[in-house]
Amino acid sequence: MTPTTRLTVAQALVRFLAAQHTERDGVRRRLIGATWGIFGHGNVAGLGQALVQYAGLMPYHQGRNEQSMVHAAVGYARQSNRLSAHAVTTSIGPGATNLVTGAALATVNHLPVLLLPGDVFASRPADPVLQQLEVPHAGDVSVNDCLRPVSKYFDRITRPEALIPAALQAMRVLSDPVDTGAVTLALPQDVQAEAYDWPDEFFAERTWTVRRPGPDPVELAAAVRAIRAARRPLLVAGGGVHHSRAEDALAAFAESTGIPVTSTQAGKGSLRWDHPQDVGGIGHTGTAAADELARTADLVIGVGTRYTDFTTASGTLFTGEGVRFLNLNIAPFDSHKLAGLPLVADARSGLERLTRALKPHGYRAGPGYVSEYTEDKERWEQRIDACFEADEPDIRPTQPQVIGILDALVDESDIIVNAAGSLPGDLHRLWRTRSRDQYHLEYGYSCMGYEIPAAIGVRMAAPDRPVWALVGDGTYLMMPTEIVTAVQEGIAIKIVLVQNHGYASIGGLSESVGGERFGTAYRFRSEDGTYTGPPLPVDLAANAASLGMRVLRAKSVRALRAALAQARDADTPTCVYVETETADTVSGAPPAQAWWDVPVAETATRPSAVKARELYERHVSTRRRHL
Repeated sequence: MTPTTRLTVAQALVRFLAAQHTERDGVRRRLIGATWGIFGHGNVAGLGQALVQYAGLMPYHQGRNEQSMVHAAVGYARQSNRLSAHAVTTSIGPGATNLVTGAALATVNHLPVLLLPGDVFASRPADPVLQQLEVPHAGDVSVNDCLRPVSKYFDRITRPEALIPAALQAMRVLSDPVDTGAVTLALPQDVQAEAYDWPDEFFAERTWTVRRPGPDPVELAAAVRAIRAARRPLLVAGGGVHHSRAEDALAAFAESTGIPVTSTQAGKGSLRWDHPQDVGGIGHTGTAAADELARTADLVIGVGTRYTDFTTASGTLFTGEGVRFLNLNIAPFDSHKLAGLPLVADARSGLERLTRALKPHGYRAGPGYVSEYTEDKERWEQRIDACFEADEPDIRPTQPQVIGILDALVDESDIIVNAAGSLPGDLHRLWRTRSRDQYHLEYGYSCMGYEIPAAIGVRMAAPDRPVWALVGDGTYLMMPTEIVTAVQEGIAIKIVLVQNHGYASIGGLSESVGGERFGTAYRFRSEDGTYTGPPLPVDLAANAASLGMRVLRAKSVRALRAALAQARDADTPTCVYVETETADTVSGAPPAQAWWDVPVAETATRPSAVKARELYERHVSTRRRHL
């Protein structure tokens, strides 16, 4: 007979998860490194008890908000190159639905996280139970079904034995570089506590190989022909370069061919900022150098990118005559975008093979083209220097000056985390990335509130490196709660809290589309009912301090330099609070170098909207379909 062990479903799951590993390039890592949890009646007697019983096998982290726990797990997974992930357990009801935003973020960004929400009774001894959503036409639906569209794999474990195939499928998806994202195993609270005789093989150590598939020879040959025929090729590096650890392979390709390299938000740092072929970020938040090259490119080589609308300027950026696309991507879905030539492969394997295949032909970009992008890059660097210059040390800094002061302080060991507001655009254009993983921007979902919990996850994965969460006042107010977790666990993240009294990014966008910054400033109401009165007397620094964080206030450029240096040396969670412009003024950074499609009212009476519609129609007319 097969040896068995009698355990509850929750106990069996914890033991199973502790035995799972990944392996890539000969390096073996634990797949589920820890479990985050907030307990309620839907998981306290099941997974809560199991985590206590197996505390030596599965580390546990206490969270304050379910969405925040997912963000922390995602930050950990990205910093771990998707080779290790965290699990998140919640009770039923609001605890479970709070996972949805974090799950969507994980899936959009192709980052693994295991979600273990409690669920209503499978046996239905009392119906409905506390927090149960009743659906008259479907007795098998619960609020956890909200997680189906944002999960790469979903299952509800209604019988103990169903855990075995579901758990194995969950690990397959989490470790698959194409399919990874949020994985949900919904666990009815009665089933969690139910015992079963589990085959001991279920708890044996398993290693899931993270594949590096190489390119098909036919596709590789077509790619070589396309590059050899190109006079103005341009490479777009996406997040897949980092996930594959293909930075060295990309540098070798760029140096061998002379092809300039731009980067998406997720791909920034694929080359160091001072690499001769790096011309900066691309798209709506890109540099003038990169976007001008994009407009005249005859071949766009996308590596590990999804070609979002920010990258393509909503279809208006790549407008060169006869421009074609060559897409190196591990996901066939992404490799066929923009009617491109597909090169389906792991980014590192694909770049290495492509470089070798081009060498016999001696391909290299023309000297005139190299001189052009080199000079364009130098001019852009001069614009960055002008934005960073702060020759009046006793005045309040601009947002670019805040970035510049931090930029001058850090070295390649520092990691910056950001996600939403006006900072992503400024960072994409201005930040000088020094290492492959210094620039941690979550811009696939651009989720306000991500920064602080994600910084905690990043620091857990890189405990010896300075980790900075760059946070505006709007995103801070969304989710400051995990400051308590950082203080409790002694996780020495550094927060740069920029106070500009409102939603600065959306305020600027609102003005550009005829919305007149309506509802975007944090101000008192005026007599006309609009929010145009004095700024609110909200003290966010005091709020952070009340949650246990050390806070340094910086009221000038000089004070900011000192505060950031002090924070960098700190071995406890530290916040630097700085007030910049209000939300109804510009940040001081260079304007967008490419368009972004946000539809404008087709009929309107206010002059601002009428003017915005005229400009919108001009931009729309330049949109190009690539077929």
